[in-house]
Amino acid sequence: MESSQKFTSLQLELLKLYSFEPSEKELEEVRHMLATYFMDRFQSRLDEVAKEKGISDETLEEWLNEAN
Repeated sequence: MESSQKFTSLQLELLKLYSFEPSEKELEEVRHMLATYFMDRFQSRLDEVAKEKGISDETLEEWLNEAN
């Protein structure tokens, strides 16, 4: 059985970008921009959830230090 998997809008946009054959430096810049974008989104969501749950920065630091 053959599965048909469609590309997401993001994947299609990235395919368009790569069709221009960017240099290695440009590819690295795009990777960095994407990583920064998704890191910022993750951090924003983490901040929202922490605020909703009443979790302070101090509590998060304590949790991080408990693992050590």
